[in-house]
Amino acid sequence: MVALEQGTWVVIADGEKALFVENITDAEDPNLVVVSVEEQDGASRPTDRAGRRYDTGPNQKSAVEEPNWKTHAKSLFVQDVANLLNRKGLKGAFNRLVLVASPHVLGLLRRRLHSEVLAKVVAEVDKTLTNHPMHKVEKLLTSRLKPAV
Repeated sequence: MVALEQGTWVVIADGEKALFVENITDAEDPNLVVVSVEEQDGASRPTDRAGRRYDTGPNQKSAVEEPNWKTHAKSLFVQDVANLLNRKGLKGAFNRLVLVASPHVLGLLRRRLHSEVLAKVVAEVDKTLTNHPMHKVEKLLTSRLKPAV
């Protein structure tokens, strides 16, 4: 298994929020410190309600397919997270990276990461932990990522 060594960056992401944290201690007792927090801009969400719209005839309405804004916004947010990781990783901000996200978000991230940054990924955890307290995240990562012997 992979150890959560000192200096390892951990990205905890979902489609709306991403926490960038760094382990500042050893792998046996990690202390994750938040480097930055990125959140999806709520103002960019469309306010148009799908459902029915008025036609030109008197008292006529037509059904309208609901746009998939939420999925599209999630994909754009994951692209922004990947761009940030690419910039930081290519500049040498981290040498080891752990990705923590739902399987869907992990897949989106993997496809969008630069090959050099992807090579720095030492582990992936397929869980959504963005709203969990940091001590619980540390405990989960410690149990999942055992130090190499």
